[in-house]
Amino acid sequence: MAEHPRGSAPLRACYLSRRMSVRITIDALTKQFSPAGPPAVDAVSLVIEPGELFFLLGPSGCGKTTLLRMIAGFTEPTAGRIRFDDRDVTHLPPNARNTGMVFQSYALWPHMTVEANVAFGLSIRKVRADEKRRRAIAALAAVRMEAFAARRPNALSGGQQQRVALARALVIRPDVLLLDEPLSNLDAKLRVELRSEIRRVCKESGLTGVYVTHDQKEALSMADRIAIMRAGRVVQLGTPAALYHAPASRFVAEFLGETNILSGRVASVDSGRARIETGAGALTSTRAAGRQVGETVQVSLRPEALHIRPGPPPDAGASARDINDLRGRVVSTTYLGEIAQHTVDVGGRVMLKLAQLNPGPSPIMGNHDVHVGVSPDDVVVLAESEG
Repeated sequence: MAEHPRGSAPLRACYLSRRMSVRITIDALTKQFSPAGPPAVDAVSLVIEPGELFFLLGPSGCGKTTLLRMIAGFTEPTAGRIRFDDRDVTHLPPNARNTGMVFQSYALWPHMTVEANVAFGLSIRKVRADEKRRRAIAALAAVRMEAFAARRPNALSGGQQQRVALARALVIRPDVLLLDEPLSNLDAKLRVELRSEIRRVCKESGLTGVYVTHDQKEALSMADRIAIMRAGRVVQLGTPAALYHAPASRFVAEFLGETNILSGRVASVDSGRARIETGAGALTSTRAAGRQVGETVQVSLRPEALHIRPGPPPDAGASARDINDLRGRVVSTTYLGEIAQHTVDVGGRVMLKLAQLNPGPSPIMGNHDVHVGVSPDDVVVLAESEG
């Protein structure tokens, strides 16, 4: 029989032939570690669709890992229900749930070969030797590591060890794959490389995946949907693009990336456009649905949505409808080659952070009078003023 190249389709198909993906339903799930303290997870309800790569994202202590551990069966809920399809798994032990877990630490046995580490779960399940080897090699092929089957973990790089840990979780053919900050111990370059690999493996296997991280870029680049958590609750749920471009609150806007937050008052509303008076000047927004004249609001302006240029403002007709124009002075610039990061003093009252892509060989530097433009579509009025 001809040998297949590393990670080839026939080897992957050998592993990836499996049953349909599982829907996870979480209903009012709560975990209270101390009767006197606030709940670590506070009545969270979610539906994670079959085959979805779903992220729990939030700062340290927000409850995301506790929620993952309840899905895995490592932590007993105080209240609420967890279902895999129609099966209630709320109080089942981890070994009865058929979940695969990838931990922050690789948790590989140093005295075993890579193949033996991957096959360990199959040994516990009493899988016969020939089948165990076939499945272990196929799982290693899925993560492009079958050429390292005979090595020991200490002969591998950190990224290679994490691939082996992923193969070990996959080999048991789990209903659900759970990942607890699996890339946090790797350097920045390896993290970027493995993001696409983990997403590829999850999608090729058809698994429902739940992934915990505090890294915004990781979540934005990998997730189908993200639940942003704070103080034990889900504060916003959506696709990466929807969350980034339409944050509901200051907390979400600032947690997902750099932004400028301005306080203002709605001066007028006309034909889906709101005119908002802010400390930086008047801004027109098409992203202010439901706002009333006189209402106090907060506005989010992403640095990359702001455009900087010297010289006169656009003509009055264009300025009125198609672009907001603010006058200011550059007070500092950080030049990074492909991007220049400016701080602009607008009217002596507001400092705006601005990201200029491809600033060219003669970038605008500090102490220059400039115009800052922003489209009304990029003036996001936050639904919740408090962050």
